[in-house]
Amino acid sequence: MRASILALLKERPMHGYEMIREIAERSGGAWKPSPGSVYPTLQLLEDEGAIESRSEGGKRLFALTDSGREEAESAPEAPWEEAGKGIDWESVNEIRQAGFGLLEAFGQVWKTGSAEQRQKALGVISDARKKLYLILADED
Repeated sequence: MRASILALLKERPMHGYEMIREIAERSGGAWKPSPGSVYPTLQLLEDEGAIESRSEGGKRLFALTDSGREEAESAPEAPWEEAGKGIDWESVNEIRQAGFGLLEAFGQVWKTGSAEQRQKALGVISDARKKLYLILADED
């Protein structure tokens, strides 16, 4: 997290939420850090004197100090580039679409179906879950 924050602030001052969005975008969605990892790291960097903050529009804007810039310049390249390497995005999108389609169909049955149809839908979902695990176990 530290290296990512330093790499971003090397470019320009940013708000914490903006850093979260930037990392997610630059990693192609492979890594979206949580506020629970970003803000404590920002506080630590500020305590160490590597960054400073000022209030801007009700938000804190973070920027590198001179010592922070030195650390950022000597730090490894941006970690988010590694997060997205080796991912087959086409397959990820196919899986995502299949999952959304399944959820959409299940939701429709749940909203408009009878109690009996809802129970059948739960059975289908349960069977699908079991069959997916059997694939991993190389069983039919």
